[in-house]
Amino acid sequence: MRWLVGWSSTAARAPEIGLAGATGSDGETVHPVGSQLLWGDPDPLWAVGDWRPDEVRVIKADAQNRIAVLGTCGASDEELKVGLFAARGGALRHLTAWSGSYTAVVQVGRRTTVAGDLAGARPVFHTPWAGGTAYATAALPLADLIEANLDFGHLAALLAAPDVPAAVHDSTPYEGVRRIPPGHALILRAGAREVAGYEPVASLAVAAPTADPDRAVDGVRDALVEAVRARLAAPRHVPGTDIDPGPVPGMGPAERRAARGMPVPGIGADLSGGPASGTLALLAAGLPGAPGTVLGHGTGAGERLLAVTFNDLAVRGREAEVERAGTLAANPRLHHVVVAGGEETLPYADLEGPLTDEPGPSLVTAARHRARLSSGSADHFTGYGARQVLDAHPARLADLLMDRKRRHLVRPVAALAKADGSVMVPARVYGAARKLARTPYRTGVDVLADRLLHRRFDEPGGAVGASLAALTWARPGPAARWLTGEALAEVSVRLQGAAGRTGAVGPGQRPGDFRARAALARHAADLRVLEQAAEIRFQRLHAPFLDNQVVRACRELPEALRVQPGARAAILRTVLEGAGVADLPPGWGAPSHASSAAAARTGLRVAADSLIALFDTPLLAQAGLVEARVVRKALRAAAAGEPLPLDGLADLVSLELWLRRLLARRGTCWTGTPARQRAVPAGIVPQGRALGAGAGGRG
Repeated sequence: MRWLVGWSSTAARAPEIGLAGATGSDGETVHPVGSQLLWGDPDPLWAVGDWRPDEVRVIKADAQNRIAVLGTCGASDEELKVGLFAARGGALRHLTAWSGSYTAVVQVGRRTTVAGDLAGARPVFHTPWAGGTAYATAALPLADLIEANLDFGHLAALLAAPDVPAAVHDSTPYEGVRRIPPGHALILRAGAREVAGYEPVASLAVAAPTADPDRAVDGVRDALVEAVRARLAAPRHVPGTDIDPGPVPGMGPAERRAARGMPVPGIGADLSGGPASGTLALLAAGLPGAPGTVLGHGTGAGERLLAVTFNDLAVRGREAEVERAGTLAANPRLHHVVVAGGEETLPYADLEGPLTDEPGPSLVTAARHRARLSSGSADHFTGYGARQVLDAHPARLADLLMDRKRRHLVRPVAALAKADGSVMVPARVYGAARKLARTPYRTGVDVLADRLLHRRFDEPGGAVGASLAALTWARPGPAARWLTGEALAEVSVRLQGAAGRTGAVGPGQRPGDFRARAALARHAADLRVLEQAAEIRFQRLHAPFLDNQVVRACRELPEALRVQPGARAAILRTVLEGAGVADLPPGWGAPSHASSAAAARTGLRVAADSLIALFDTPLLAQAGLVEARVVRKALRAAAAGEPLPLDGLADLVSLELWLRRLLARRGTCWTGTPARQRAVPAGIVPQGRALGAGAGGRG
């Protein structure tokens, strides 16, 4: 895991803070393990982990003014200087306008600014410490630093209402560690902290401007091309590529690298047949220059992009998808690799893995993704996030009604009616959208709090039912039905408190826009968990759809365009045509949700016995969040084919796995006294729960 960490002290030049670390309240001198110092006291900054040399840049105007950019950033050094000077005057948006995915930290005198991203894929966390504020791009190191206990209210909210910002607010799984929201920056002035938004939000009272669809799609194309180009332009040296384990009979260079757990050098991409990943693969292969070097395949491929298709042999219905991928791979600048998966790569098949910074539902599929990524390149493009930034959340139908654009509801409602086969669908959908358009945010949150308190989880089924259920300000999560009454009551209280806070009304946003941003933030957070859980040594996953400039460009798409059936595939097809790619196979862009759901159900059925054993004495039950027998019963029912929400079971299993890995953890992210370096003992968590152990604390 790679992260950066720093702190801001209250003193002008605190004598206890120096290049070697800082002194905590108990007299320990600490600094992060495996770190490189980017700048020193009185407000030091470190980069921790296996950062590549080109991923860390520090530009200094003078001794008091400097900027650090970590990640893939398409800005030149001169552009970074301009951004630094703009930040001196308080202009924060400049720090987030460059292509790529990165974290920018600016220090101007004793003022430090850390900019988060718009999606939430590169979050920023902070906590009070040693009379000042410590910040990092990971929560666990800060929890180690302050010896934090687990925040079970946050964990309950993750299960009961994961898509509701009011439930989670700015909390993390660790007490005392806070997260800044997407689209915000953390500003520290001599230890004092402030969280400020840098992105304008459309007002509820003003109708959304009517954007030109063609111009908006052109903007998406330009942003995606720049995002891909930023990755292609970056130096692609992989640390350790000059190390050879020696001659091994029958092994070529690629096989020797695989034996060391290292990816193929160069650029690669998913080519699963889905429109988002396929678009990135074709853009990367079509841009001028050499996309990557494929070595050791015996094909004489030379400079070609490595395109990886995952063929799940344990699940039927993927034949057409694999065939479309093979047709796309006929491009002479692509080298196609098909990775066959069986029962060993199904969801839930392999539940071993590293401890991630936070829990996430992707923990149950991490081994499946690792099998695919292990055949990928050192820099690997993925289409994650495209659905969230391009598609229309069902609640956007209410936004159209608020803007008096009723005619744009005709086609999406007609598509739902055709799928359901009922003539009553248009009236039901229109009625739900009209009700949402007239419901204040606070009322919506209060309704959810009441539903949780009285355990009302019944929702209509099918595609139409899912759309109707989403036409609300807030709804229960799929795992909420299996939580205890105590846990649900705790989340209900959190929601009622959030609804009463000033500014908790989603600052005047329309319901569709608000729900879409919340869904994007949750997806980005889970992608971050997946990156850590399925990490391949020296490999970088790139998700350009989550880049700031791509997110901004996608937000310019008119809602009337988004809500049309097949809008995402049509937009990406137009993007490719504008980039010179016109020959796409029939069926390109077809939805692939069915195969994913089938894989989840098959994996749960195959792994039912091990999952039931996992919940014999679950930590979640010790914490009072669930009853073990209730979860075991649900697992048996789902394995038998009952129509239960599988994503809710994935949430439960993932959180249980994460808790077990956390409590089995030994050591800490910080150097210090022997007490810090010993195994972390079990302790007593707050609120009388007997689960035990701070994230990095002493019992």
